[in-house]
Amino acid sequence: MAETGMWVEKYRPQKLSDIVNQTEIIGSLEALIKDPTDMPHLMFSGSAGVGKTTTALCVARQILGDYAKDYTLELNASDERGIGMVREKVKKFSRFAGMAEVPFKIIILDEADEMTGDAQTALRRIIEDTAKICRFIFIANNISKIIDPIQSRCATFKFTTVSEEDVVARLGFIAEAEKVRTDKKGLKAVYDYSEGDLRHAINLMQATASLGGVTEENVKASAGLTKTSDVDQVLKIALSGKVGEARERMIELVKVYGMSESDFLKYLNSAVFKSKHDKLADILEIIAKYDYRVLVGANSEIQLSAMLAELSKVEG
Repeated sequence: MAETGMWVEKYRPQKLSDIVNQTEIIGSLEALIKDPTDMPHLMFSGSAGVGKTTTALCVARQILGDYAKDYTLELNASDERGIGMVREKVKKFSRFAGMAEVPFKIIILDEADEMTGDAQTALRRIIEDTAKICRFIFIANNISKIIDPIQSRCATFKFTTVSEEDVVARLGFIAEAEKVRTDKKGLKAVYDYSEGDLRHAINLMQATASLGGVTEENVKASAGLTKTSDVDQVLKIALSGKVGEARERMIELVKVYGMSESDFLKYLNSAVFKSKHDKLADILEIIAKYDYRVLVGANSEIQLSAMLAELSKVEG
């Protein structure tokens, strides 16, 4: 297997026609950009890894051509979510300054739903003031967090989860190009673990390929799935009241074996059902509460430790 860097970047589509699965959206966008001067601002929504950012970059590349690099601003709003980012970076870039033969500049705001309300309000004014020379492409998992005045100025496209057939086909194409040995069960295991997130699937396949081939066994080892039985043990230990021991096992799974906090919670949820505990509803409610806290940005290690402490108080 040759040294290739990240496959997810190496095989990222460069034009709209190469985007996997989103046929209707791509057709609509290709019609829109035939005459870019009439193109509205765009809003792309949908779950992670389904092609939103890649599509935005393809739109910028096809409209701006050779000038795409100089006239496209890409920002991740979850990293720079405050009003300062809007005032400094977006406002500075959106100013008219000797534009080349392009219809407008393009500003791509990834994870725009993580922007604060004040930042979105400030952005609304910039959108209005720069309408002649800028187009915005907003990318969001949850567009309900985007204020109505911004939503109303955009054509919204809802991206769907990539099907198993399309994910497996794309993985097969990449594996063949990289001369990686695969089998059907291995590719299906990659899909099952990634749950329609094509970016995650490609990253997982690349990690698995380093083990000698993409087989079901190697995928499980690479993804940390072989440690799911240990999550069952963490639940059992926590419910027995041994918080310290449960926390140590949890930290080991996350820090040593690389299991993500979200996966830990997912496997813990499955373990609860397998346990057939008398207080099933109470335990599920506790897990859901801490899953939400982690999701909104609270410190995951602290929250998972607190969750195990609360589980230890559940009476059998």
